[in-house]
Amino acid sequence: MKKITDNITSCGILNPNLRVFDIVMRTDFGTSYNSYVVKGSERTAIIDAAHGRFGGLYLEELREALGGAQPDYLVVNHTEPDHSGAIGCLLDVWPDMKIVTNAVAAKNLRQIVNRGGLPIQTVKDGETLSLGDRTLRFIIAPMLHWPDTMMTWLEEEGTLFSCDVFGCHYCEPGALDTHIAWPADYETAFRDYFAGIFGPFAPHVQRGLQKLAGLGLQRVCPSHGPVLTPGCRLEYAMESYRVWSLPQVNSQFSIPVFYCSAYGNTRRLGHALREGVLEARPRALCELHDLVDCDMAAMGALLNASDAFLLGTPTLNRGAVPPLWDLLSRADAVNMPGRPCALFGSYGWSGEALGQLAGRLAQLKCKLFEEQMKVCLVPSEEDLARARDFGRRFAESL
Repeated sequence: MKKITDNITSCGILNPNLRVFDIVMRTDFGTSYNSYVVKGSERTAIIDAAHGRFGGLYLEELREALGGAQPDYLVVNHTEPDHSGAIGCLLDVWPDMKIVTNAVAAKNLRQIVNRGGLPIQTVKDGETLSLGDRTLRFIIAPMLHWPDTMMTWLEEEGTLFSCDVFGCHYCEPGALDTHIAWPADYETAFRDYFAGIFGPFAPHVQRGLQKLAGLGLQRVCPSHGPVLTPGCRLEYAMESYRVWSLPQVNSQFSIPVFYCSAYGNTRRLGHALREGVLEARPRALCELHDLVDCDMAAMGALLNASDAFLLGTPTLNRGAVPPLWDLLSRADAVNMPGRPCALFGSYGWSGEALGQLAGRLAQLKCKLFEEQMKVCLVPSEEDLARARDFGRRFAESL
């Protein structure tokens, strides 16, 4: 428990040992599940809950922060389970506590808590809730980064409870940014968090920032990481989000070629395809990337930043080889629809790999070019000429 102001207490959970969040995100510096208690002259509100795994410890923290008071409200800014998992524990202790959230989140909560008669009060954008001498105003911010996201503004204290916005997976005992002991690690965690959580939703970040303009922020209390204050990290966080969410335009047309090759045959096709692409678009940035030797996080970023791309794989055990699946698991499904792509590869027996990748690309709603460029075993000079023509026509179609 940490006092933020006379009326705001941080009472979340520190998890310094977490190294993987939500299966796919590295958390080398741990994380925190932040929750806050806001006391008004007449009523008390809890802002967000914590991960259900820490329900007992979280209740101890809450009781200490409440100092014997009964919470009147639980404000739920977002229903992802790291924020909402402990709500059932809270309702077991305080069954009359009203849950305040938006309509989208309310639907999710009923599926998360799984008990009838939840005491939910739904709010709309701009609506307020009085705690007496303190007022909460709700800012609906869909797709930051879930459809149910909102933020909560404590008007009298200039405090924004920002949910995941401006947060990061970074764990230290101090609740404030003025107590960060390892600033370089914090910077890494902050940037990686934006890239992994908000990068796919850049236009929504811009709209969210517009809603915050003119508020006169005195502090931001996120759901993960330290509280941000003026003169320390607050201005940096705001400006970073603004810059990182600006529309990105490649200075060169980007058409990366990703492949794996067991005996060099798929690689030879990839080189021929690249030659064809550059015939049609000499200024394109079209490089070959052997996924066996690459940093997959960097390859995922390159895939997501591309204007178009090509994928090549042999068939192994009647399927595409694992690095191709790994790469596509990193595809930004929000912004991938309509992205032009093409498939190529050599096979020995049956050749199912390209069809399987085509199925995944269809799920991502990519724009797949013609039939696959497919060769049995070693490509002949005629096959390579056909591959060059395929690459040229693919580039001309863009």
